[in-house]
Amino acid sequence: MPSKQSPYLALVDIANRAKTQAAGLPGRQEVKPYWSGIGFSLLGHRFVSSMEEVVELLEVPQHTFIPGAQPWVCGVANVRGRLLPLFDLAAFFGGGLRGAKQRRRVLVVEHGKIYAGLIVDELHGMQHLALEYARRAPGDLMEPFAPMVNGQFALQQERWLVFDMQALINDFQFMDAAAQ
Repeated sequence: MPSKQSPYLALVDIANRAKTQAAGLPGRQEVKPYWSGIGFSLLGHRFVSSMEEVVELLEVPQHTFIPGAQPWVCGVANVRGRLLPLFDLAAFFGGGLRGAKQRRRVLVVEHGKIYAGLIVDELHGMQHLALEYARRAPGDLMEPFAPMVNGQFALQQERWLVFDMQALINDFQFMDAAAQ
């Protein structure tokens, strides 16, 4: 015959049994600061650009050729009723896009009155890079890239170069798209 126990003591018993069978809390982990950006490939290099500098990512849209423009100006596309000039970023830097056409993507930048689509070899999506791996811009870059790179992240065997879209927009050659 079960012994009579007060409701209070029954609750205390249940609480004690629950405590002995409960899993412990996870250990404290040190929170490390991260920098987030959009990763992309261009001319065999991995780049990352600040999330604030890229307003949209697109597949390469159908576009219309613009006569009398620099060879790196691909044309203009209608994106949701807005004209988007498209630029082959590899050609601007003196190279050519690599890899399959279906992997190419457009990074849309908008700074003040400048609205432009930059075609890159491949998109690597959002990258979260620990600030402890941030380094100054490397000295071994191809000359055309050097003014556009303002740092790097070194992780294992990969190097992510920090591409400064504002520096590209401010570049006189980039803004002078008319053929000479």
